[in-house]
Amino acid sequence: MELISELEIKKIIESPQLNSIFQRIQKVLEDESKKREEFYNIIKENKVEFINGEIFFQSPVTFKHELASGLLYNLLINYVNKFDLGHVGHEKLLISLSRNDYEPDICFFYKEKANKFLPNQKQFPPPDFIIEVLSDSTEKNDRNVKYQDYAMHDVKEYWIIDPEKEIVEQYVLEGQQFMLQIKSKSGYVKSVVIKNFEIPIRAIFDKNENIIAVQNIIKRA
Repeated sequence: MELISELEIKKIIESPQLNSIFQRIQKVLEDESKKREEFYNIIKENKVEFINGEIFFQSPVTFKHELASGLLYNLLINYVNKFDLGHVGHEKLLISLSRNDYEPDICFFYKEKANKFLPNQKQFPPPDFIIEVLSDSTEKNDRNVKYQDYAMHDVKEYWIIDPEKEIVEQYVLEGQQFMLQIKSKSGYVKSVVIKNFEIPIRAIFDKNENIIAVQNIIKRA
């Protein structure tokens, strides 16, 4: 989806209702700020996100969802640690953007950014690479508001994993929009953010393929 155009902004600025529009927007943001404080106070063990002024509690995931998330994390953490590339977050890492707070299934920060994190830090800046594994309760947000928000906050790469259909969608940031690079259930997917990280798509969904892929990662010089 496209961002609001300059023409649309110009129409709002030139509207005699500008002050009224501004006041309404200000009220919305003030209400969101109060709800966001409430959100920070209730975060404990639950996976929960703050999106456009609303608090979203995540439903329990299916076995296929948990399997895909765990296998992909296994591939990433082994590769990133092997080559000392940065930090891989999983499940409960809270990403705080300008308006919303998310807990991506998997995310990656370059070493330069990760080295600035503090031991007791609980909120984190936009990652360089994010992966979301779809579920019935999250797909709408993963494909819409998160898709737009991640792009606006300079997340360079975004993967959407469909554990039911066993499909990977890879999006790469061009300007302020994501562009689809691949959508497939076979072959290989190669990250543009994590140098030389290329894996067989089946290794995200199949334990045996995952073991082989991890072994190949460990063998690399």
